[in-house]
Amino acid sequence: MTSTAASRAYGTDSTFASFHDGLALIGRVLLAYLFIPAGWGKLVGFSGVAGYIASKGVPLPEVAAAIAIAAELGLGLLLLVGWQARRAALGLAVFVAVITPIFHPFWSAPEAQHMMQKLNFDKNLAILGGLLALAAFGAGRFSLDAMRGKA
Repeated sequence: MTSTAASRAYGTDSTFASFHDGLALIGRVLLAYLFIPAGWGKLVGFSGVAGYIASKGVPLPEVAAAIAIAAELGLGLLLLVGWQARRAALGLAVFVAVITPIFHPFWSAPEAQHMMQKLNFDKNLAILGGLLALAAFGAGRFSLDAMRGKA
């Protein structure tokens, strides 16, 4: 492989690096778009969320709702601006991994809900994959982490 081809393959060419950083920004914004409004909705509808969590058999539903708000709203905002993005993505990945089988148990869902629960379960696995990739590769140059030299 020539040095030019190697630099393009590994993202060291400035054009390709800018492209990759742009993709990282778009990815962060889209992931944040999922979590921030969900966290805000939980915050303003706290009692209803706690009731729903309780209906799933989760102990201490108010605490669980507060954790969900902190994860979705707090970590989602960190992801959006790219501050501590690797840690925020990893935290959200753990959150998604824990809640997915609790709230989307397609294997025990009634027949009428099976397909929708399976779809949401699979969607969450894909989101988990995106979060793990962000945790592995960082927020990119267009982030607060990059401004601090931590991207």
